[in-house]
Amino acid sequence: MKNTERFENLLIKNGLKRTGPRLQVLDILSKRDSAVSQPYLEQVMGKIVDRVTLYRVLKAFEEKGIIHKVLDNHGTANYAICSDGCSAHQHHDEHVHFNCNNCQKVYCLDSVKIPAFSVPKGFSVAQLNLIATGICKVCSEKTN
Repeated sequence: MKNTERFENLLIKNGLKRTGPRLQVLDILSKRDSAVSQPYLEQVMGKIVDRVTLYRVLKAFEEKGIIHKVLDNHGTANYAICSDGCSAHQHHDEHVHFNCNNCQKVYCLDSVKIPAFSVPKGFSVAQLNLIATGICKVCSEKTN
């Protein structure tokens, strides 16, 4: 199945219209090995999509469980495609995120799961995020 067809099916499944900006955002996110920021998407998409439309696309995708957000070392929101098990009601992206101090990329380390833990009585966890910082594999290989 081609990516366009897969993305169209994903939008239909989530009750979203198949628009050019939505399909383009999914295409860009799927081709990256790291999470991307809204400013990066604005730059790549050029004048095709204005900032407000892009914001609405990202917000809708996050609400539907299509993408998840993680902050980089500068506090900027970055977005990555969620796993297939995510939905509007529950995200299953309990993996470690890695911020590279050198290239500034944010990686989803899908194979590194956040260990189970409990919070004190009266607390309720709505979202969980574990961020590791250091030097990524690509940057490490460049220096060796």
